[in-house]
Parts: sequence; C-alpha cells; structure tokens
Amino acid sequence: MTDGLDDRRRGLEEEYFNRKNREAIEKLRAKIKIAEEAKAAGMSTMSCPRCGDSLKETNYEQILIDTCEKCGGIWLDSGELEKRLQQDSQSWFSRLWFANN
Repeated sequence: MTDGLDDRRRGLEEEYFNRKNREAIEKLRAKIKIAEEAKAAGMSTMSCPRCGDSLKETNYEQILIDTCEKCGGIWLDSGELEKRLQQDSQSWFSRLWFANN
C-alpha cells in the first residue's frame, strides 16, 4: 500500500514541476516577444539606471549604444566599449584600457 502512495506522490510531484516549467517557458517567451518588438521599434527594453526613463538605441560609429533622452545618459552593453576602443587603437584611453586588461 505504501508503494501506491509513493507512486501517486511522485506522479503529483512530476506534474507540479512540469506545470511550473511550462509557466516559466511561457514567461520567457513573453519577455522575448517584448524585447523583439522593442528592438524592431528602435527602443531598448531596459530603463535608464539613473532616472528610470526608457532607453533608445542609437548607432554611434557602427556600435549600437543605449541613450536616455531624459537625463542624457549613455549606456554601453557588454563588449561595446572594447569594440569602440579597438576601432580607435591610437587613443590614450584605448592604450590605457588594453594595457590594464
């Protein structure tokens, strides 16, 4: 009799975690859809760390940077600073950056 209860409990547990996994996948799909729509509109899904307003992607010398129209903040994604410094390898800042990294 104990084995029957254990099997039922295991089955309910599996059902619970399968349902939670499906819910998590649906949430991720919704976030991806919002991000794709924002990218198509030229808007970032992130908000400005300084003032909380929405960020707009701007093309600066073939690099997409995030700018805030409210406070004027400029925000770089991972790797964008390095990419910009490689484009201008003769500047004092790029020499300093690559010497220390």
